[in-house]
Amino acid sequence: MANSVQDTQTSIKNAQMRLPGSLKRPRTWLKMGLLVVGLGVAYYSTFSELASEWMRNPDYSHGFLIPIISLYFVWQRRSEIGEKPVSPSGIGFGLIISGLALFVIGNLASESFTMRVSFLMVLTGISIFLLGWAHLKILLLPIGFLIFMIPIPSILMQQITFPMQLFASKVAEVSLRAIELPVLREGNIIHLPHATLEVAEACSGIRSLMSLLALGVFFAFLTKDKSWQRALLVVVCFPIAIVVNSLRVTATGILANYYGIAAAEGFFHGFSGYVLFIVAFVILLGIGVLLSSLESKPGKN
Repeated sequence: MANSVQDTQTSIKNAQMRLPGSLKRPRTWLKMGLLVVGLGVAYYSTFSELASEWMRNPDYSHGFLIPIISLYFVWQRRSEIGEKPVSPSGIGFGLIISGLALFVIGNLASESFTMRVSFLMVLTGISIFLLGWAHLKILLLPIGFLIFMIPIPSILMQQITFPMQLFASKVAEVSLRAIELPVLREGNIIHLPHATLEVAEACSGIRSLMSLLALGVFFAFLTKDKSWQRALLVVVCFPIAIVVNSLRVTATGILANYYGIAAAEGFFHGFSGYVLFIVAFVILLGIGVLLSSLESKPGKN
């Protein structure tokens, strides 16, 4: 029993020794605690509305996973955080004030996006104010990753989705003609012999793009060490999501022509979205494996 207590005390002492000097001080933990409580009070309604939007908006149903993945990134870097010396900077306090000012402006203007983004600014300021620039470099990925939980403003969303709708429509038109199916396209409207299909905003592919992009960042930083490989895996998420969605629109057109709009917009519409997202991730996974194999080949020679 005595040995067990002694081992526990030794483990705690060793854990404390791994912490930088400032993190051993109760004053630092008190500051962290007060800031966390303050943020919780200030942003409670903002995050309540955000969670509700995650539940209502299928495009951002992945939002619930983003904070969990962000915390995982912090946990993954816990040894680096413990090794870096704590060097607080007053610039961080200025960034906190700026972020809170942005929050107030967004609140007065009823602009949810501004209020939500201000949280990331405040979180960045807290990291600099309490820990320093070296720690911010480590925490930049976990903080930056949280941007995926914030829905894009409606005005910007329309600017993104409409070109994607047109592209998916054009690809579907070419594909349907390739299989000798008569088709006439007017913008994002596809006229078939026995059906007329509209590539609506929900069919633009933005949902799969946002989800795949978040998954791509997680996959890239989880499996790759080189910056260029991480960047490549993130960048290829765009063409993968767009092409796969175009194939989905093509399949929907074929189904609508032969079995009617009801068949295309029913179970198939929702199910195909999940299936093709898995296909998109498998393609991304394949690219990741290919990069690993290319990296290992020089070592074998």
